[in-house]
Amino acid sequence: MSDEPIKLHDKMRIVQELVPGRQITLAHIVANPDPILYYKLGLDPQVEYSKAAIGVMTITPAETAVIIADIALKSSGAELGFVDRFSGTLILTGTVSEVEASFQAICTYVHDTLGYSVCPLTKT
Repeated sequence: MSDEPIKLHDKMRIVQELVPGRQITLAHIVANPDPILYYKLGLDPQVEYSKAAIGVMTITPAETAVIIADIALKSSGAELGFVDRFSGTLILTGTVSEVEASFQAICTYVHDTLGYSVCPLTKT
């Protein structure tokens, strides 16, 4: 055992690094969400909850969110709830089939054209 005193006020420095892969890390559809979820996400519940689905997708590199938002809007009647090119987050609203069609189109494009890894599509 060392004779050095234990320093209680030393600060530990932690360095976190993000090494973005080329991948979709989450593709999830929430079917029939409670209306409070729309409020908490900053979405308009008067319009969206009647359609009964919210889709959440994350992708890296984050800038790809712009591309997948465009694909989502062109591939079905889903509406864009939120897109963030800094975090790689995409939120869609629409019917379950609209959101699923958009997610399928996105996954096919980024896998086949861009060579990304794609996670399975999940639903609750």
